[in-house]
Amino acid sequence: MRPWIALTVPELLRSAAEGIAAALAAAQMARRLSGEPAQLRAWVTQVELLQAALAGPRWADARIAFEYDMLRLEKRIDAVLVTPRAIFVLEFKVGATAFSPADRAQVEDYAQDLWDFHGESRAHPILPVLVSTEARRLPPLQFGLPTPGVAPVADCNGAALGERLAALHDAIPQGAAALDPAAWIEAPYRPVPTIVEAAARLFARNSVADIATARADTDNLTRTTQAILRALEQARARQERVVVFVTGVPGAGKTLCGLNVVFGENRREGTAFLTGNAPLVAVLREALACDRAGLDLALGPSHDPTRRQRAGKLRQARHETAQALQNVHRFLADNAHATTPPAERVIIFDEAQRAWDEAQAGRDTQRRKSVLTMSEPAHALAIMGRHEGFAAIVALIGHGQEINTGEAGLAEWGRVIAATPGWRAVAAPRSLAAPEAAQRLIPGPWLTLDDALDLTVPIRSVRSEAGAAWVDAVLRGDASRAQAVAEREGGVPYFVTRSLDAARTALRGWTPGLRRAGFVRSSGARRLRAEGFDAQLIGTEEPVAWFLERWPDIRASDALEVAATEYACQGLELDAVGLAWGGDLMRGPEGWRCRRFAGRGWQQVNGAAEQEFIRNTYRVLLTRARYETVIWVPPGSPAEDPFHDVTRPAAEMDAIAAFLHACGARALAPEPSAEPLRLL
Repeated sequence: MRPWIALTVPELLRSAAEGIAAALAAAQMARRLSGEPAQLRAWVTQVELLQAALAGPRWADARIAFEYDMLRLEKRIDAVLVTPRAIFVLEFKVGATAFSPADRAQVEDYAQDLWDFHGESRAHPILPVLVSTEARRLPPLQFGLPTPGVAPVADCNGAALGERLAALHDAIPQGAAALDPAAWIEAPYRPVPTIVEAAARLFARNSVADIATARADTDNLTRTTQAILRALEQARARQERVVVFVTGVPGAGKTLCGLNVVFGENRREGTAFLTGNAPLVAVLREALACDRAGLDLALGPSHDPTRRQRAGKLRQARHETAQALQNVHRFLADNAHATTPPAERVIIFDEAQRAWDEAQAGRDTQRRKSVLTMSEPAHALAIMGRHEGFAAIVALIGHGQEINTGEAGLAEWGRVIAATPGWRAVAAPRSLAAPEAAQRLIPGPWLTLDDALDLTVPIRSVRSEAGAAWVDAVLRGDASRAQAVAEREGGVPYFVTRSLDAARTALRGWTPGLRRAGFVRSSGARRLRAEGFDAQLIGTEEPVAWFLERWPDIRASDALEVAATEYACQGLELDAVGLAWGGDLMRGPEGWRCRRFAGRGWQQVNGAAEQEFIRNTYRVLLTRARYETVIWVPPGSPAEDPFHDVTRPAAEMDAIAAFLHACGARALAPEPSAEPLRLL
């Protein structure tokens, strides 16, 4: 991304403030963004303040960038001042008389994003500055260490801007490698958006190509998106029915590819995203509706002061998102016995490997009486096959993420397609080679292979691309392979602690600004209750608040009070994650032991399928973080304790912690901080 206007400081000083403001207004119009007279006046004020502050000789080699786009945050930095010594991130609150925590978090988040995603920023100090122009009382400046990283937020008013910028600048010595302001302006800003942020941008009709400029390795994401669209357009031109299988490792962008088909620039009418993950539906629906209605997700939607005025827009936006994001089980049940085709010609079937087999699909529960008579893949093809001519299913396949009994797997999709005349499929060769038979397609004349439909590079993790490979080695019990992965990467962003308080401290230290932390746990970790950490999310309303609200709302994930289970967090993500390890996956001399709790004790799980479900539960939980994951292994109950609890022996917990360390997970310091990413 580029700033709207970039000037050298001498050019800034020679220009009229009104002229620069007019150029910014023209840039705003060119981007088809609405403008207001108040914004034009604010720009004039900002430019005048900067001209007065930067008149000295120390700024002669500096450059200033106005309205620098922050794609991941869907916002813009008011101004970035780049000198040979440092990068100043300036957020102006024109007319403000105080410094609010929300404003400090905003400018700190801007600085953190530059540190993480801007190529020319990693080797230099970044100083966030909040300018409340009319503030009367200024807190003392905090000077960070003169090393690369993000410094504490500096508060400033309009009158003291020049003095405070000079003081911050002069406290930083000239480094061995001077920062080139011109090169910084031209360097790419390549963010990795969260799934909620990406969905919001796609809903606003931005292209996945813009979103996928995260890193060089996201060429894979763009290539896969193009392959999906190519397969759909070919089928549309030939009036065929097609299933497009998209495979990938956890965190590689499968959901983003699916959302792009529904919300992206090539969206067509009659397209819907279907998932059996009820919390994912609820969270994305509310996030997209709030974004469309203009509510500020950074504040937490229920805390936006304009919420009442926007109630009508919010209702309409909720209606729109409900059409585009649907529960797959309800879609199939509603259409199973209809005689007419559905309104949708293209459906995205999220986590299609988890579609129910015939036995599970036809099973009655306390809440519903089933109307399905076949497996969910069979019903999906029958329903979409009612269309004359073109119809398509884009099936997103997350290998190693099956977490429940009754999930049919990829093999059932292949069986149904082969047995249903008029359907063909496109898939990557990977779909023929999965180690589990239930997750393999059998080659046939109905199947065409396309390498581009496999996403092999995780993009969720900002810290390391090797997270998925490390987690796979850990869960397969291969400590030497996990250690090798960690050593090759120079360490992986996984930490182990035996202290819940230390885990909370680490999570708060790792999530400055507007970043979000939270705890996750297995639904089978039943004895966490004895450790004082049994609370878990219930229903679909609690996950919405957990993922979207912000502290000090106690419902928010960063309150660090309630944990999300694998069912609540699959498909979603947090910046930093605390995993509370339970007693359902333990280490023994023979390797991992899978258990379930019943009555008053643990029972060994012997079935291969159920064992795989439990391992995959931890695979999901271990791959939810964009940055760091801290694994809290509870201390357990010592054998010598007179009230020893046999359901959580300390020796078993010690074995888990020891194995994770042997795999390359790092010990958490007693008083963790975000170093070396932040200046103190």
